[in-house]
Amino acid sequence: MEKDVKKKKFKVPHTYVILFLMIIIVAILTYVIPAGQYQKVESATGRMVVDPESYAQVESTPAKIFDVLKAFPKGLGAAQSIVFFIFIVGGSFNVVNKTGAIEAGISKVALSLKGKEKLLIPIIVVLFSLGGATIGMAEEAIVFVPIGIALARALGYDAIVGMSIVALGAAAGFTSGFMNPFTVGVAQSIAELPMFSGIGLRLVIWVCTVALIIAYIYRYANKVKADPTKSLVYELELEEKDHAIDLNNVMQMTGRHTAVLSIFAIGMGILIFGVFKYGWYITEIAAIFLSIGIIGGLAGGMNFDDIAKNFITGARDMTTGALVVGLARGLLVIMEGSMIIDTIVFSMASVVSALPKTVSAVGMLLVQSILNFFIPSGSGQAATTMPIMSPLSEVIGLTRQSAVLAYQFGDGISNSIIPTSGVLLANLSVAKIKYETWVKYVAPLIGLWTLMAAVFMVISVLINYGPF
Repeated sequence: MEKDVKKKKFKVPHTYVILFLMIIIVAILTYVIPAGQYQKVESATGRMVVDPESYAQVESTPAKIFDVLKAFPKGLGAAQSIVFFIFIVGGSFNVVNKTGAIEAGISKVALSLKGKEKLLIPIIVVLFSLGGATIGMAEEAIVFVPIGIALARALGYDAIVGMSIVALGAAAGFTSGFMNPFTVGVAQSIAELPMFSGIGLRLVIWVCTVALIIAYIYRYANKVKADPTKSLVYELELEEKDHAIDLNNVMQMTGRHTAVLSIFAIGMGILIFGVFKYGWYITEIAAIFLSIGIIGGLAGGMNFDDIAKNFITGARDMTTGALVVGLARGLLVIMEGSMIIDTIVFSMASVVSALPKTVSAVGMLLVQSILNFFIPSGSGQAATTMPIMSPLSEVIGLTRQSAVLAYQFGDGISNSIIPTSGVLLANLSVAKIKYETWVKYVAPLIGLWTLMAAVFMVISVLINYGPF
């Protein structure tokens, strides 16, 4: 008698397991990759950058078993600003959400889009892409993810669509970066190019990138709208079903709701002003959102005890995602402690220099994309790689503007998938979407996006992409 052999369905490991395995792999690589270091010098703009001629191998300090175990707590310490930002945003948003103002406001917007649901996707994507392209919106968009999700659900979509229209919208602008001061601005200053020069091609790239992302989200959103069971987060949608907005039984807007939403709008206005005027970053943004939570809670009729309880509940719900950020940062802790990052940069630059011109342009893009895994900070990657890539581009027959273009593509595109991106993990935490689920959804887009970027890199070579 033949026995029925049941094949076990492959189950993707938990995000924590994936990240910890990656830490172990990186730790093993520290025994293979020699330690090396570039010396840093002050540039003409006063910024500390690497000296491209200064690379030298140093004494190897490979990671030990105890270093692997310490990577998690050290990662939490290194990423503390983002970790606490997630807790504060989660807590504050829950306070505002419990006033009912967001539900009432979203219901009003959703009803106005009833029958025109498809307008939601291009409107929100374009709006956030402009933020990404001008003020370098990345961390700033995290606070809007829950609103995007609530609005998407009210119109028959899921959490992935809601997160995509906000996060990928901002990423589209951030990557094309026609006036992004934190990436293009920094990179061009290091490459000694006029600030925001070459904007014409970057505007074309912005239009193409936004169009690609809108089309990609549409394809998935239409599938979910037609059959909710096709959602990659169907189980999450079932869990959140009781919290979804029912447009057939909407909450009426009251004076208190209007007051809370006004406070939220004023807070966002102050946030944008602060980012533009004073260069506010994640700590200041968290402080503004905390203020919105407290003042909005009071305006919504809560007492201080209610605000505290709702804040704790919201922060507690963010724990899983917040800890993921610290675990992912542990990867960088291992690499920095073993001093292998500069060796990786040096090796990749050496490979690119040996390639034909058009291939070198694409190779430079791929190198920057890989380096973004190790140096996910946009300005940090610019300070590390542009002093090397700028002169290297001239040696191999490319313009410095092409080198900047490769950097902005490499820095921007992969931020939407790499586990070392604190912003991505923060977005997923707020959205309650598993990292592996997001990868399954976004991987084809990253492939198409990178292919498009490669085409533009070739174009930059053909047109001899210059300063103006």
